[in-house]
Formats: sequence, structure tokens, C-alpha cells
Amino acid sequence: MQTPTPTKVHELVAENTVIVFGQRGCCMCYVMKLLLLGLGVNPAIFGLDDGDVEDVSNELLKISGESSVELPVVFVGGKLFGGLERLMAMHITGELVPILKEAKALWL
Repeated sequence: MQTPTPTKVHELVAENTVIVFGQRGCCMCYVMKLLLLGLGVNPAIFGLDDGDVEDVSNELLKISGESSVELPVVFVGGKLFGGLERLMAMHITGELVPILKEAKALWL
């Protein structure tokens, strides 16, 4: 896979209600995907090769406006949501489903 252009990274975030960026074969990405699928969300998963991580991470920083982004990371509704720890914490507290509904990733 070739490194996606900055425009392509922006398009992926804008076009997908829920998207997960992580290294190819990352077990934490798999856990994120299973959690989201279990809630009824069909997230886009973008697996990065080792050589693409830095370039894509830099683009994700620009999109999010944050000072750092650690992979794997989830974007919901075009905005940085966070990593696995935040995803799990919001799920456990019951705050995740309303956020997903607000982003129109869930209809129920």
C-alpha cells in the first residue's frame, strides 16, 4: 500500500462517520472494531504499513488540532475521538452510544 496523500487522509476522515487508523495487524484495532461492530457501527479501518505511520500521524495531527496522536486512533464525525482507552471508558460509562448517535453512526 502506498502512503496516502494528505488530501486522501482528510477525505477518509471526512467521508467516514467512524474511522479507525492503526498499524496493519494491530490487535487494539481489532478490539476497537469488535466493540464498534457490537454496538451496530460499521467503522472504516485504515491499516498502515510501518513506513506510512509517521506521515499519516502528522496529517491526523493537522486534522485534529491536537499536540499528539497515538495510534490506534478513532475519529467520529470527522473529529478526533481518541484511542482504545477512551473508547472503552466511554463505553463502560454509557457515554459512547449517545456520541455515536449524535454523529449519525447509529440510528437506534
